[in-house]
Amino acid sequence: MRIDVLTKEYPPAIYGGAGVHVAELVRALRGLPDLDVHVQAFGEARGEAGVSAYADLPQLAQANAALQTLGVDLEIAAGCAGTELVHSHTWYANLGGHLAGLLYDVPHVVTAHSLEPLRPWKAEQLGGGYAVSSFAERTSYLAAAAVIAVSAAMRDDVLDAYPDIDPGRVHVVHNGIDTTSWSRVDAPDVVRSHGVDPDRPSVVFVGRITRQKGLPLFLRACRELPPGVQLVLCAGAPDTPEILAEVEALVAELAAARDGVVWIREMLPRADVVALLSAATAFVCPSIYEPLGIVNLEAMACETAVVATATGGIPEVVVHGETGLLVPIEQAGDGTGAPLDPDRYVADFAEALTSVLADPGRAAEMGRAGRRRAIASFSWDAIAERTRAIYDALV
Repeated sequence: MRIDVLTKEYPPAIYGGAGVHVAELVRALRGLPDLDVHVQAFGEARGEAGVSAYADLPQLAQANAALQTLGVDLEIAAGCAGTELVHSHTWYANLGGHLAGLLYDVPHVVTAHSLEPLRPWKAEQLGGGYAVSSFAERTSYLAAAAVIAVSAAMRDDVLDAYPDIDPGRVHVVHNGIDTTSWSRVDAPDVVRSHGVDPDRPSVVFVGRITRQKGLPLFLRACRELPPGVQLVLCAGAPDTPEILAEVEALVAELAAARDGVVWIREMLPRADVVALLSAATAFVCPSIYEPLGIVNLEAMACETAVVATATGGIPEVVVHGETGLLVPIEQAGDGTGAPLDPDRYVADFAEALTSVLADPGRAAEMGRAGRRRAIASFSWDAIAERTRAIYDALV
C-alpha cells in the first residue's frame, strides 16, 4: 500500500514538535511490511529516496505567507499521483491532503498537532492569512476520512472546535520518542561550550518564541528562583517582533540581576540538546497550549525532571509527583489559553520549580522515572502499528 505523508517540516528542516513527529513516524512506518511510504515536503530537495520537496512558488513571492503555503499545497497534491492514502500534518499541508484525496479518490488522514481556533495570536503573525489558514484547516478536518489526535485532550479540542466531525472518526495515537537517540549523556565539555557550568544547578527551556510556549511567563517566574541556579534558554524562531522584544527585555532584566543566564538563539544539533538536558536539574515547559508536548518526552528520556503546565495533553505525559511537577492554571475560554490570573500562575510555577531545585536527589529520581515511562508508553514502533491499523481500516 502506497502512503503519502504530507508535511511542511522534514529533516533537516525541522523547527517544532510536528516535524519531529513526522520524521520519526515515517521511519517507523517504513519498518512495517507492505507499506510504500512517500513523503511530500515543503522546501529544498532532500536527496532522500521517496521524498519529494517543493519550494514556494516564485509567482507568490510577494503574497501573504498563507497564500504562499497554499501554492505549495497545489504542487503537493499533483505530486501525490499514484497514492492509495494521504496523511497530512498541520494546516500547512492539510489542504494539499484534502485536494489529493478529492483528485485521486483516496482517503485523507489528518494528524491534529494543534488547532488554528486555539491559536488566535497567529493573527499577529499572519494578518488576514490567519483566516486563510483557519479555512484550510477547517475544510480539511471536516472532510477527512480520519483524524488522529496526539492526545486525549487534543481529541476533545478537535471535537469542541469542529463539532460537525463524527467522533467515531477521531482517534487518539500519542506522540512518541526515540529513546535511543534521546538518552542521558555525560558531556561536560559540550555543556561548557554553550556557556553553561555542568557543576551548577540549571533549568532548561527548549522551544520556539511563540505565545503558546509561555516563555515570557516563565521568565517572570525566574525572578523568584535561587540565585545560584543557571537559566538556559534554547529559544528562537520568534513569531513576531513584538514577542521577541518582550523576551529580550525580560532576559536583559534577569541578566542584570543574576549570573548564569544563557540564551542560545540558534537551533542546536540534537547531541548538544541532549547534553544540556542531561546536565540540567530540571526541564521547564510553561506552555499555555500544548496538545501533547514532545519536548517533555525528550527531557524525560534524558532522565531530567520536568516542571510543566497542567494543560492540554501534558498531564498524559508528565505524572505529577513521579516524573515531575504539574503547575495548575485557570485559562481563558476565548481560545487564547491565557491564564486568568497570570501573577498566580507565575508564582505557582516558581514555587514548583524551586521545590524541585531544592532537592536534587528527588529531581534525579523523577528523571529516572521519566525515562522508564518514556520507554514503556511512548515507543515509535507501537505508534506506527496503531497508525497502520487506522490506514488498514480505510483502504
